[in-house]
Amino acid sequence: MEQEKPVAISVRGVEKIYKLYDKSSDRVREALGLTRKARHKKHYALNGIDMEIYQGECVGIIGTNGSGKSTILKIITGVLSPSRGEVEVNGRISALLELGAGFNMEYNGIENVYLNGMMIGFSEKEIDEKLQDILDFADIGEYVYQPVKTYSSGMFVRLAFAVAINIEPEILIVDEALSVGDVFFQAKCYHKFEEFKEMGKTIVFVSHDLSSISKYCDRVVLLNKGVKLGEGSPKEMIDTYKRVLVGQYEIPDGAEHTNLLHDKDIREKAAGKAQEKKAVEENGAKQGINPELLEYGSKKARIEEYGLTDCNGVKTTAVIKGQEYTIRMKAVFTEDCPAPIFAFTIKNIKGTEITGTNTMVEKAFLEPVKAGEVKEITFTQHMNLQGGEYLLSLGVTGYEGDDFTVYHRLYDVLNMTVISDKDTVGFYDPESAVQVL
Repeated sequence: MEQEKPVAISVRGVEKIYKLYDKSSDRVREALGLTRKARHKKHYALNGIDMEIYQGECVGIIGTNGSGKSTILKIITGVLSPSRGEVEVNGRISALLELGAGFNMEYNGIENVYLNGMMIGFSEKEIDEKLQDILDFADIGEYVYQPVKTYSSGMFVRLAFAVAINIEPEILIVDEALSVGDVFFQAKCYHKFEEFKEMGKTIVFVSHDLSSISKYCDRVVLLNKGVKLGEGSPKEMIDTYKRVLVGQYEIPDGAEHTNLLHDKDIREKAAGKAQEKKAVEENGAKQGINPELLEYGSKKARIEEYGLTDCNGVKTTAVIKGQEYTIRMKAVFTEDCPAPIFAFTIKNIKGTEITGTNTMVEKAFLEPVKAGEVKEITFTQHMNLQGGEYLLSLGVTGYEGDDFTVYHRLYDVLNMTVISDKDTVGFYDPESAVQVL
């Protein structure tokens, strides 16, 4: 029996409550005890959060703006105190939260390295040993001897990141901090991040970059309006998060503190009618159709048919690399739609979006559609992905005024196998014309 890993971070029943006042005078009157009636409203930035992160795990936290992601990180790192609940941390933390917080603008770069290092808990001798690595990573040249108030924003974050990333912590907390500086520095940041993961460090990672979440994280926690909606694999949580983004994820009354990913009613609703699901399972599984597909939308339009055809027009789920293939779908409209957008996305089995397009981007269809109309859409292109297994998602969306609306989405509806006798590096083949003279 495999021994369970030790817990690095334990969060139990954490709440963070802020008092909101209509007027500043109400705050003063309440503070001085001049009123018996409460003059504030309670705002729950976090409401009953429970989670455990084990040593060596990379856990992502995702959610919309205002969901409490940064607040929970600040509580874990001790920047904020919880209103209720307990947090236990086992290991030395380095936090990439607000880069440069604690820098003295009058000090030069070297002085700020020592200032920040000592604030984290390092001795002067320990910082001496790490100084060259920090300076090499920041790579801002002679500017390290100038006051940081003279730095450009790029130089400032490079130095701040270099200090935080080179202290060799046991636990790394990252809040939207990997995309700093120019593209070359970003690549260096991600390389360092991968080094930490390979070394078995515990990592808590907050980002809106879902591809990075999918690539690096072993497990993902989804927050929304201070409540934990669920936790699970990156693919499951990212798909659920996308439903939250377009208002297609309903929280039943009294279920604020449950893991809604496993709520039976919501899962059945997301998958569509039970009869349709059964039909997919019985008739589609052998054709590469996902029996557990995630489906949602307002249903002003419905994708009734879909599939792949090869270069000869034959239905298939296997495409030979280098050949032409076509993605097909038929949409039936039950209501008028001002300008529907038809789209597809291809992901790998880890959930990373590899490629995709839509009719608006391609300027292929920008017309209103009436109720009762049927549209057949085809996307034809050459297959230059590497050999392997992929998942195809389809959608019909649109803008009604300024509001983005999902009419019908089918996530991971089809499995697509790419057959190849030559795989290059990365996701796709650049189809290079090589010449050696």
